Amino acid sequence: MSKLGLPDTITACLFDLDGVITRTAVVHAAAWKEMFDAFLRDRDGAGFRPFSQDDYDRYVDGLPRADGVRAFLAARRIELPEGTPDDPPTAGTVCGLGNRKNELLLARIREGGVEAYEGSLRYLHAVRAAGLRTAVVSSSTNCRDILRAVHAEDLFDVRIDGEVARRRALPGKPRPDTFLAAAADLGVTAERSAVFEDALAGMDAGRSGGFGYVVGVDRVGQADALRAHGADTVVEDLAELGAPA
Repeated sequence: MSKLGLPDTITACLFDLDGVITRTAVVHAAAWKEMFDAFLRDRDGAGFRPFSQDDYDRYVDGLPRADGVRAFLAARRIELPEGTPDDPPTAGTVCGLGNRKNELLLARIREGGVEAYEGSLRYLHAVRAAGLRTAVVSSSTNCRDILRAVHAEDLFDVRIDGEVARRRALPGKPRPDTFLAAAADLGVTAERSAVFEDALAGMDAGRSGGFGYVVGVDRVGQADALRAHGADTVVEDLAELGAPA
C-alpha cells in the first residue's frame, strides 16, 4: 500500500462530492425530507408516514434526483406522471417533485453556505502532489457551483456531474457508468482507479464497475453497510488514509 492508503497500482482517484468532499449530504437529506414530508402530508393528511433517514439511505442517497424520487415513490407504492425536466416545482410529477427538492436545497445552501471537509482537502492535495489524476463524480447538477464555493474546482482534472451525465445519457448510481466515464476521461482503466464514496449506491457502482479499490467514507455510522455493498476499506475521514496533518 502507498502512503496514501491505496494499492500501488492505483493511478487515479474518483471522488463523490456530497458527504465525501463537502458537508452537503446532510443538507441534501434535509431538503429531501422537507419536500417529501410536504408531499405526503398533502396526499395522506396529518397521519402521513414521514420520510426517514432510512428512506434517504435506501432510496435517494447518491442517486440522480429523478431516480431518487422514483425509488422512494415506488417503495411507498405511489404512482405519479413522469413529467418533464422543465416542470415547475409545484407540479405533481416525478420531475416536479425533483425540482422542488432542488429549489429547497439551493435555498438551504444560500442560507447556510457550503463547507468542505478539511481532511478531504488535505487528502486531495496529497493525492495530486503524488502525481495521481483526480475526478469528481456526482449526481448533483450543482456540482461546479459547490466546488467553486469551497475553492476546490482546480483540485480535479475531470468533472462528471448531473449535467454532464444528462448530456452524455449516462445512467446514474448505482450503475457504474459515471465513474467509468471519469476514468476514461482521465485516460486510465477502472482497475487502476480508486472510488471514494459515502453512499451505498456509490459502493454498488464501485463494486460492479470493477474498480481497483473502493473506499467507503462513513459519516453517519453505516460502516458495516458500506462494507457489505463493496467497500475495500472504510474510514470516517479521508485524512485517515495518510494525508499530512
